[in-house]
Amino acid sequence: MATARKPPFELLKKKGFDVQFVSHASGILVQDFPAAITELQDALIDLELPITEIIGSGGGETKFTQRLRKTLAGKDWKKHEFIVTKTVDGVPRESTSHEVDHVRRFKNVGVIAMEIEWNNKDPFFDRDLENFKRLHAEGAISVGVLVTRGASLQAELWNAVRRFAGDRDIKNFDDLAANGYTPTPKQRANVLKRVQRSKDPMPFPEAWTDNFVGNKYGQATTHWDKLQNRVQRGVGNPCPLVLIGLPASMICFDKAAVDALEDGDVTP
Repeated sequence: MATARKPPFELLKKKGFDVQFVSHASGILVQDFPAAITELQDALIDLELPITEIIGSGGGETKFTQRLRKTLAGKDWKKHEFIVTKTVDGVPRESTSHEVDHVRRFKNVGVIAMEIEWNNKDPFFDRDLENFKRLHAEGAISVGVLVTRGASLQAELWNAVRRFAGDRDIKNFDDLAANGYTPTPKQRANVLKRVQRSKDPMPFPEAWTDNFVGNKYGQATTHWDKLQNRVQRGVGNPCPLVLIGLPASMICFDKAAVDALEDGDVTP
């Protein structure tokens, strides 16, 4: 009797990662891409997300994402532009391109495409899933992988940011600036509105945390629930998909100053 094979990414699940397989992606990975399981699990399992990078991200790609991309590139998961050309009687009639941030080719087996959506506007999920669908239909990829903030990480962000404020004894904007973070004028006004209102005024740390998390990591950004909404509606179907949500257990509370970029709404 054949020995049953273990489902992929069990170690990630034990560390709190959300993992979901769509359209038989689990069986495809186990059967044809065991090396991909190992490479992805090794790249993700020991990731740490310093609280200062949660606070300081803005305007561009976060250091956390850069580290993950560098690790993946070292395992040959590199950016690639797929070009699909239609021909009629040998004459090119139509050409489309699809750029994917991480593509891994396995000789004589197939290709896996992967995107990381750490903190973007949530319509980027539609773009990624539709790209995977088209590339799979053309026979260019076997599986699409999407990595984003997991349910536990999204739920824990408010508490983590509030802990940062408490650990740093942040009681006003000067304290924030001393720790390397300067809100935009609009954000300052929103925080002051909550602090100075006549009915149920909020303490500064809570007011700032509310505004920061809502502005930076709100419901309209890329996270697990938003990805689930798309998949349940069939976006990307029938491409086999692996969905991975990063867990709250990644957060670590470092003592460094915030290395803040110019503040923006979201970061890839």
